[in-house]
Amino acid sequence: MFNNQRYLTRGVQAEIPLELQLFMWSCIDGLPEECDYFQVFRLENIDGIQKITHFSEQPAYHKEYLIPIYNPITAKVYIIDSDEYSTMLLASEY
Repeated sequence: MFNNQRYLTRGVQAEIPLELQLFMWSCIDGLPEECDYFQVFRLENIDGIQKITHFSEQPAYHKEYLIPIYNPITAKVYIIDSDEYSTMLLASEY
């Protein structure tokens, strides 16, 4: 899963800094073999630190990261695998 062409939407390109996009793709690359095709990333600004919560439902997966970056943001991002390609999109674009 997720070993295919990767795309992102205009919303992600406009709102999510490149370093966070790359970080989320690296989280996808580190997933176990048995993973859900629908991955969720919740981005939060916690006192100037970027908090990223990565989770999925089947099988249940949950991991949190705290990253010091210049301008933390708040957003919800989905990465969906369709076997042909993977797409990163804002939850509002779903």
